[in-house]
Order: sequence, then structure tokens, then C-alpha cells
Amino acid sequence: WRDAGLRPTRQRVALAILLLAKPETRHVTAEQLFAEATAAGVPLSLATVYNTLHQFTAAGMVQPVVLQAGRNHFDTNTRPHQHVVQADGTIIDIPSDQVRLASLPPLPEGTTLERVDVVIRVRRASPGTDSRAP
Repeated sequence: WRDAGLRPTRQRVALAILLLAKPETRHVTAEQLFAEATAAGVPLSLATVYNTLHQFTAAGMVQPVVLQAGRNHFDTNTRPHQHVVQADGTIIDIPSDQVRLASLPPLPEGTTLERVDVVIRVRRASPGTDSRAP
């Protein structure tokens, strides 16, 4: 906690356990984590969950994944990677070495590249269609 610059409050610890204790990567919204906390009997508000997730993001414990305007998911996998989003909303990680970008547009003057996020959206293919076609 100290390395992340966070004080281990009861609520932060409870949310960290809910979010990070499972071995698999998770992609959760604040609302989903709030529902988990409520079901576990953790007394807190949705605003506390949002604030804590933003603190965890700043500390490098999770990273935001924006899949639609105004709705962030928080990803427990902080290593470089990309995402596939299925029609049902399930998010799957793709290792960055499996994605190749041929080129990027020129960056605005005075900026440096921080990272590139790729989101691939998929749905079930109709019979007889090429599953790779856009």
C-alpha cells in the first residue's frame, strides 16, 4: 500500500480483495464492484467505489478500459495488452505481441506516445460468412 501511495483503509482493503484476490484477470465496472461489495456486506457508497478505483488506477493497480462513452471498465491486468469484446459484453485479453500495427498517424506536436489501445469487437458469424471480414 505504501509503495502505491495509498493508506490501507478498511474500504480500500475490502475493494482490493474483491477486485484482485481472484487469479484470473477481471474487467469490472464500478457498479459491478459496488454490487459485489454490497453482497459481501461491505458498507460503502458507489461514490467510494468510483473514488477508490480512480485511486487504484493512479497507483497502477488497475487500468481503465473505455469501451463506450461514459462507461469505464477497470482491468486488473496492468501489463501491455489489447482486448476482444464479445457481443454479450465479455472482455477477453489479447497479448500485445499478437497485434501488429503497420503505422500510426503523426502525433500532435509536443506529445509523446503513451500507449495504443486496440479493442476488437466480435459477434457470432452467420453460417457461410468469413469470420475475419469486418
